[in-house]
Amino acid sequence: MIPNTHLANSRYTYKNHKYIFFLSVLLISCSSSDPDDNTNNDTDNPVSNCNPKISTNSPSSNWFVSFNGSGEESHGHFILSCSDGGYLQIGETGFIPNTAKILAVKISADGNLLWQTEIGQKGHNLGNAALETDQNYIIVGSVNEDAAFIILDKNSGAIIESKSINHGGSDAYEAIAQTPTGFIAVGYNNAEDRGNTFFTEGQGLIAFLDANGTLINSQSINNFMAHAYRIKAYNSEYIISGLTEGAEDYALININGDGTLNWHAKYGGTSSDHNFGMDIDASGSIFLTGHTLSNTENWDTYTMKIDTNGTLIWESKQGNPRGFDPRYIHDETWDIKATKDGGCIIVAGSGDEYESYDVYCSQTESSSNQWLVYLIKYNESGQIEWQQIYQSKDGNDWAGEAITLNADGGALVAVDNGNFGFLKINSL
Repeated sequence: MIPNTHLANSRYTYKNHKYIFFLSVLLISCSSSDPDDNTNNDTDNPVSNCNPKISTNSPSSNWFVSFNGSGEESHGHFILSCSDGGYLQIGETGFIPNTAKILAVKISADGNLLWQTEIGQKGHNLGNAALETDQNYIIVGSVNEDAAFIILDKNSGAIIESKSINHGGSDAYEAIAQTPTGFIAVGYNNAEDRGNTFFTEGQGLIAFLDANGTLINSQSINNFMAHAYRIKAYNSEYIISGLTEGAEDYALININGDGTLNWHAKYGGTSSDHNFGMDIDASGSIFLTGHTLSNTENWDTYTMKIDTNGTLIWESKQGNPRGFDPRYIHDETWDIKATKDGGCIIVAGSGDEYESYDVYCSQTESSSNQWLVYLIKYNESGQIEWQQIYQSKDGNDWAGEAITLNADGGALVAVDNGNFGFLKINSL
């Protein structure tokens, strides 16, 4: 069984959901030994011996806003910088498989709400990614367990068209790229676990769509990728990233516009490596990120740079930015953006997934049970330029879900705080 990062009700709900693969092993190991002198159930007594890894040269935050839909909670997964200077965040409001609806939220450049739109009847609906065309926004995901292609009006968020495409069983599109004549969408079909939106134990697929979102044809890529998660265009080729069968390794595929395979590769260690983020810079270098259990004490960020032929250039594992006992801290990485200097920036959530380890770090003024946004900036050679945590002023959970760069040299982070959070980061 593929390890499920989060259980049935929500895709990215931190703390309330547990890793079920390796969970019993980890809990046994944690309970059978004294964690260390840092263990303290009274957060009013700071722990003075934590060893934070945060940098003094990291950028500060500018503002934060959040918006909820009609559901019990709302969780965003993807954020897009728009041509008008605003931002579009995509995800769900409510919980799968019974109450979730796709949610799209558009804000202005300074964080004011412009519109929000809910799509689908309450049930099993997923909002996974978006792109901007000349006239509209294209949203992909799943509606009633069928892959979905949705067109929204830029100005109002009104639904222009919503198409559901049955590829077999429970399926979804995770990402989409525009072609000269239409679109290529990637995702999965025949998912076994309909209550979980991540490690679905499905089969990777590519779908070729015309300009209106009508399916032309599709093809399986399950021999190389069990869950296709991202697609990016570079020149006349398309790079697809995702997870191998069993979520054991990072997977990468290079295809032509007609689906012809140019090359494929996989990367990872001896244990589970979960790839979710991918981007490509102007020179064609590919950046991948996610999280790993390979030669780590718990889930750590796992980032790599790859050349245009699929050859690994560098890789880096980082985690536990507040310096707690690493056996208890999860660093779950979801997105990456290439930067103009040949490097990249990644976004993660960092916190105690088990809620069994409750200590307070005086240096960072945060509890291990408080989830934080975790950013790492790498240079061209894979060296860390800075790393930083960003947290709620009221002690609520924040976790980084996605990141986009903006024209002023800063970034905007999609934050899971039980709502659609938008965190503006100053110049990188």
